[in-house]
Amino acid sequence: MTNKTRVAVLVSGFGSNLQAFIDGAQNSSLPIDIVGVISNVEGAFSLDRARNAGIPNQCIPHGQFPDREIFDQALLTQLDKWQPELVVLAGFMRILSSNFVDRFKNRLINIHPSLLPDYTGLNTHQRVIDAGEQWHGSSVHFVIPELDAGPVIVQGKLQVHNDDTAETLQQRIHIIEHQIYPLAIQWFAEDRLNVTKKGDVLLNNLKNTDQLITFNI
Repeated sequence: MTNKTRVAVLVSGFGSNLQAFIDGAQNSSLPIDIVGVISNVEGAFSLDRARNAGIPNQCIPHGQFPDREIFDQALLTQLDKWQPELVVLAGFMRILSSNFVDRFKNRLINIHPSLLPDYTGLNTHQRVIDAGEQWHGSSVHFVIPELDAGPVIVQGKLQVHNDDTAETLQQRIHIIEHQIYPLAIQWFAEDRLNVTKKGDVLLNNLKNTDQLITFNI
């Protein structure tokens, strides 16, 4: 593939997933061009990662806007300048408006720390432990207006250990994220993803079993 997919990344914090994308773009394992990074938090280390990689970046603090729709319009104005083909949420701690989501239908992806559709929302690691679950994981999905309900692209799972805490689970889930999130972006860039009318993701030239990966970590 000669043409690289134009990707913009929205972030709020440390940016470890963003770093995985940057590394993949730099070593050519990901056929993408990261055209810009936006943070809604001033001083987020994610912006330092972008600057260090020479990637255009912008801080748009959400607190400067009176409501979500006006903030989202500011995001859209900046994204329109970069013209991304794919928008990736990487630890972006804001719920986006329906108008924003609809603008990037099937071109906006997020990662959630659970095996969706189970455990939507927050505090997933502790909730999994409290429920006595044997398995836990992470899911990359297309974003729709309903929270954590979009079509799942790929999932990674691991066994929950008897001595796991929310912190140890989070650490191991991060290892999974840094592998399955770049994989989902790669599949998008290679035009392997098809979303059916039923909301399922079908993979071109891949096995459906590739969408659930078990990690022994």
